[in-house]
Amino acid sequence: MNQVYTEVSIDPRGVATLTLNRPQVHNAFDDAMIAELIAVLKDLANNDEVRVLVLAANGKNFSAGADLNWMRSMAQKDYQQNLNDAAELATLMHRLDKFPKPTIALIKGAAFGGALGLVACCDIAIAEENASFCLSEVRIGLIPAVISPYVMRAIGERESRRYFLTAERFMAAKAQQLGLLHEVVSEGKLSDSAKSMINTLLQNSPAALSAAKSLIHNIYNRKISNNVIAHTEQAIAEIRVSPEGQEGLSAFLEKRKPAWLGKEDA
Repeated sequence: MNQVYTEVSIDPRGVATLTLNRPQVHNAFDDAMIAELIAVLKDLANNDEVRVLVLAANGKNFSAGADLNWMRSMAQKDYQQNLNDAAELATLMHRLDKFPKPTIALIKGAAFGGALGLVACCDIAIAEENASFCLSEVRIGLIPAVISPYVMRAIGERESRRYFLTAERFMAAKAQQLGLLHEVVSEGKLSDSAKSMINTLLQNSPAALSAAKSLIHNIYNRKISNNVIAHTEQAIAEIRVSPEGQEGLSAFLEKRKPAWLGKEDA
């Protein structure tokens, strides 16, 4: 596809990097950028060569959230048109959240509004210590509705009550304390931290990583019932008899490297 707002690269190991590329507007997103991200994520999800997805951004800031011109246009649209726009953003968040491979968000500079949704939808989030965050919607008479399920899952209801309502700006250390970030690194060290995390993920079975993500989505926040217990029984039985499950167990017992590790990793 002809990409305008993003850059995509896939290295020989299967590490895909999806880079937001509207630095002139601080990577703010509009309907066209959202549509492009949805399409790119679909292509990458269907690419069997992809093992890890990294979400990054060009320029000084990760993303300023919604584009001002896009917001102006939405103000002129009727309810149904706004509903359609919201549905597209919801599709983007859902697609990133359910991406079948491990996802890593790398944040520098500002991540405001809807950008927090992108961060919360990734499995792992790493930011530079000077990165700043803000759920700024209420300042302009809006609410963080579409991103709320993902952000609230990350930071909890109690903290959401504060930051959804105050629109306070907070730094990376606070974002880590809230649960939005996993790691905070010094300026200029984002790439090094990403490399370390990627190398860790690549040691693991690709099929097991996808199955582990599916397990989390199916089990989290559900009451421990007979159905949940049955699901876990089926999940472990299926992975044990799968080709990678058999290979992993055999490699462990035989004290050798599993087949999914390339020669450079062995």
